[in-house]
Amino acid sequence: MNLIQPRYLKRGDTIGIIATARKISTEEINPAIAIIKSWGLEVELGNNLFNADNQFSGTDQERANDLQILLNDTSIKAIISARGGYGTVRIVDQIDFTTFIKNPKWIIGYSDITVLHSHIHNLGIETLHATMPINFSKNAEALESLRKALFGEVIKYEIETNALNRKGIAEGELIGGNLSILYSLSGSISDIDTTGKILFLEDLDEYLYHIDRMMMNLKRAGKLSHLAGLVVGGMTDMKDNTVPFGKTAEEIILDAVKEYNYPVCFNFPAGHIDRNLALLFGKKVKLEVGDMVKLNF
Repeated sequence: MNLIQPRYLKRGDTIGIIATARKISTEEINPAIAIIKSWGLEVELGNNLFNADNQFSGTDQERANDLQILLNDTSIKAIISARGGYGTVRIVDQIDFTTFIKNPKWIIGYSDITVLHSHIHNLGIETLHATMPINFSKNAEALESLRKALFGEVIKYEIETNALNRKGIAEGELIGGNLSILYSLSGSISDIDTTGKILFLEDLDEYLYHIDRMMMNLKRAGKLSHLAGLVVGGMTDMKDNTVPFGKTAEEIILDAVKEYNYPVCFNFPAGHIDRNLALLFGKKVKLEVGDMVKLNF
């Protein structure tokens, strides 16, 4: 069954900006607001966007209220999180998605926003894994891919192959996000069914042994055995102990899926990297891993 696709944006539509995790300042967000307005869109800021509660952008209740208000406001056609960090998992169970399900809109972000991607996937609605306002200035291609995705322009990527890639062709719904977040959702209402789907994984600032621990969790939970394909994005700033683990993050992932025969792509330009290309989660895509890697939406 195809997931529901929120309608694409058009000039004059309004996009809401909230922060479901780490706090952000007006100075950090203002350049992104100008860019969004240059696309012909209006911007609505969450009431508590610039609040602070230690590292969080306001209390759990304040952050949940901002998300709830924008979800319920049918004049808001998309919601983007200003940044990631940590904290979305603390509020997701407070949210009533009833109105959102009746009037779906694009939910946008990556990293900690994987919580919303996974939870909303289980509601049968597509979401958008893409760069966030805190990162808008880092890479023009990433920003343009977000704009194209929002306005419904054709998205297809072709990237260079990687020596660890496993060739093949796959079709299926694209799902996933940050590996640490997916691991943390295991066994919860936000946990996702990966059967027959193309799983995207990325991560940042993790010890290599913990990458192995998380991949073993996915494997033992049956998340890797029935995939249509696997796409691995940035495994950025990995750390090791004094006694080396002995494998790179990519080698750890490949080892975890060595007994399966679906195509695997490494070094896809998405995740905690500047060239963080937009991905439509929940949409059926075609992955071709050969002399080049092609991903068509």
